[in-house]
Amino acid sequence: MVKNILITGGAGYIGSHISEILVKKKKNIFIVDNLSTGYRKLINKKAKFFKVDILNIKKVKNIIIQYKIDSIIHLAANLIIGEGEKYPKKYYRNNVRGTKNLLLACQNTNIKNFIFSSTAAIYKDGQFMVSENSKIKPKSVYGKTKIKSEKAIQSFCKKNKINYGILRYFNIAGSSPSGKIGLLNKSDHLFKNFSREIMKKKPKLKIYGSNYNTRDGSCIRDFVHVSDIAEIHLMILEKINKLKISKIINCGYNRGVSVLDVAKEFKKQSSKKVEIIYTKRRKNDLVKIIASNTRLIKFIKWKPKFDNLGKIVKSCISWEKKLI
Repeated sequence: MVKNILITGGAGYIGSHISEILVKKKKNIFIVDNLSTGYRKLINKKAKFFKVDILNIKKVKNIIIQYKIDSIIHLAANLIIGEGEKYPKKYYRNNVRGTKNLLLACQNTNIKNFIFSSTAAIYKDGQFMVSENSKIKPKSVYGKTKIKSEKAIQSFCKKNKINYGILRYFNIAGSSPSGKIGLLNKSDHLFKNFSREIMKKKPKLKIYGSNYNTRDGSCIRDFVHVSDIAEIHLMILEKINKLKISKIINCGYNRGVSVLDVAKEFKKQSSKKVEIIYTKRRKNDLVKIIASNTRLIKFIKWKPKFDNLGKIVKSCISWEKKLI
């Protein structure tokens, strides 16, 4: 049985959603976060929190040993594409060295399972529909740090007989159905940007690039509700633990939605006069990427609960209203 779970980056957007689900399932949750991008108010009251950086091997190892941690869900990372291009050293330090140090902290402990949040940004651009076997050639510094981390995890876990689950997220959006948690960071996140803009008197929804080779000229993504992603973590963790195997799995809906579609849905759900405007392309944005999720569905018999653009947008708007 998976019992004592350590979540790195558990004070963040995805981590807080995973904590909520795990607490409901009566798991003992321990959170390690340096609060550089996480928030104390997102930390589940039933979780034990440590303000610790994953680069600190000794402190993390002590937590693993003292609380008999059997599984780790590793989310702690820097993840803004544009920021990664500006500060590559910061991204390599926190994402790659951070992961390697966390692995070193697992040595000679009771860790049996290691779940890692990776990304669709590791895939080569232009493939559109990607499976776990698609070509890997990250464009961004962020994507490069994630593939390096994946390799380090595979090698370490093989040597140390730890089951791993590498989850390649597609684009995560939405807020918790409980209304308790959502995205606080003002980072360049499409749904967050649009939600904040919709609150203004004269909203202007900004789209990066209008001339991509897609059906409406805007980028196409596979947007996944954060609560579905959170549930996937628990299901995969229990499965790899039970079968004592390791898996690399795409986490998406197998459905492409354009950025313009998203803007139109926000416009539809607003009572204001909303303007959609185009601005120049962002560096290293993929044109179109959709998850082939066959492996995911087969492995955990997964059925998404929130795979509806209207639902995702509605949850984002209601969360944003709470923040005003």
